[in-house]
Amino acid sequence: MSDSDIHADFPPPTRLGLLLIPGFALMGYAALVEAFRAANTLSGQPLYEWLHVSPDGAAVEATNGARIMVDAQVGQKLDCRLLLVFAGGDPRRFHDPATSAWLRQMARGGCAIAGVSGGPFIMARAGLLSGRRATIHWEHRLVFAEEFPDVELESGLYVIDGPVITCAGGTAGLDLALALIARDHGEDLARRVGEWFIRTSPRDAAGPQRPSPAERHGTTNRVVLKALEIIEASLDRPPSREAIATACGRSLRQIERLFQDHLGQSLSETALAIRLDSAAHRLRTTDVAITQIALDCGFVSAAHFSRRMRHRFGVPPSALRNG
Repeated sequence: MSDSDIHADFPPPTRLGLLLIPGFALMGYAALVEAFRAANTLSGQPLYEWLHVSPDGAAVEATNGARIMVDAQVGQKLDCRLLLVFAGGDPRRFHDPATSAWLRQMARGGCAIAGVSGGPFIMARAGLLSGRRATIHWEHRLVFAEEFPDVELESGLYVIDGPVITCAGGTAGLDLALALIARDHGEDLARRVGEWFIRTSPRDAAGPQRPSPAERHGTTNRVVLKALEIIEASLDRPPSREAIATACGRSLRQIERLFQDHLGQSLSETALAIRLDSAAHRLRTTDVAITQIALDCGFVSAAHFSRRMRHRFGVPPSALRNG
């Protein structure tokens, strides 16, 4: 019996489109594609096949410098069941009306659209997330919420809202891929794919993207944790110490004593360190303007921001950006 006779007994594979935006995050891409490859291998059947697409038809470079050749370009007719949009770095910088129009056209044609890591930014720009539930990498959450207030933003690993899918990226790509494989071909195959990649326990779609504040700050005091959550949720508009104390149901003196006892520093010192660390992370991992990062992290002037960064890291913001 020939290979063609054997494969004739299999249902046609699910075709995926992989739209790579320049500067996409390789980790999220690999986590998804490798899971689909493993599903083919472990099942002994061609369950999935895929085509790579770029905005201009040229090879696309990831954030780590790896380049991937593509099979098609935006605007071409593409017969696929699911189109995955991979982006990273600072997805706000990608403005391409042709890509937005093509994504809308693909969605109208019945293709499900999924955004990975910074991909939800590209989808939102195309108008595909209005009034929808969605998630995005925690690094982009603040600016995404500001630019697209009509999106019901969640903080989980991935969200499947009908034909519209969003994923935080990174290792969450594997969680999404396993959920799709389970939906298409059963839990047993999804479990075996997870084992293939040393995934010892499943993670729920709504699971957290980051370690809890208790793990990150090394305290279990519920009042301190509540104060930390308030600080982290309002980086761009830092609340006063008095407002934090009131929200925690404590006096300012009590809050300050708890911070000294559990974190070894004052409330103000802790809040400032959180804002500066967030700014440093954005400087190293995005191309957002330094002045915008300063505003996003609650600093009213570039000069004040620069002085604080020098004091904490020993170098100005521009030096952190340049590595």
